[in-house]
Amino acid sequence: MSDLNSKVAFVTGGSRGMGAAIALKLAEDGADIAITYTSAAAKAQETVAAIEKLGRRAIAFQADNLDAAAVEAAVRETHAAFGRLDILVNNAGVYTMDSVDNLTLDEFDRVMSIHVRASFVAAKTAAALMGPGGRIITIGSNLGEIVPFPGLIAYATSKAALTGMTKALARDLGPREITANIIQPGSTDTDMNPANGDHADGQRARMAIPRFGEASDIAGLVAFLAGNEGRFITGASLTIDGGANA
Repeated sequence: MSDLNSKVAFVTGGSRGMGAAIALKLAEDGADIAITYTSAAAKAQETVAAIEKLGRRAIAFQADNLDAAAVEAAVRETHAAFGRLDILVNNAGVYTMDSVDNLTLDEFDRVMSIHVRASFVAAKTAAALMGPGGRIITIGSNLGEIVPFPGLIAYATSKAALTGMTKALARDLGPREITANIIQPGSTDTDMNPANGDHADGQRARMAIPRFGEASDIAGLVAFLAGNEGRFITGASLTIDGGANA
């Protein structure tokens, strides 16, 4: 076990893809895990079972990021179930494409709520329950820094907002020795953006290392920030995109 032994982590959107990889990596490193899911109950239970096979405790909560009360309740119930909360990973998200001419206000609000509002709710709730050494890690996107093609106004805006929120959290929580950092993945092979998808070749053409990342790559960086070696890193934006933004 690593220095996450006896720690408790809460991962939003942990039923599949990047979230499941993060949950499993933190469990491999010794943490007990709570995850949320929106509708993929069977996938969530598969992730829970895989964590339990590693000898760690796990629980899944149905909590849509659009429902702030459900997100807050899941964080509180995690603390009640495990007796502590050390690590929050804001991972749940959606990908949407539409130009400013076509994007509706309702869709803009939906994306901002899922990415920014829910992350704020989870961070505020978790921070109140964390002691010194707590970690808040948010999954953003390299598209929050560079927008290489049209149609990303809602997605890129929401991910850029997460960077500002992370820096503010780092300032607010630093005196309590709780860190806040954002990881900005690029093209990563998941159901949301498969390496064999229609737009994959164009994404690879932008990258210094012309291949998609794996969910385990992102999970490894999360585990580093969550562990003892990441204790003095806060307010940082860490891009992991094969050099697409270089």
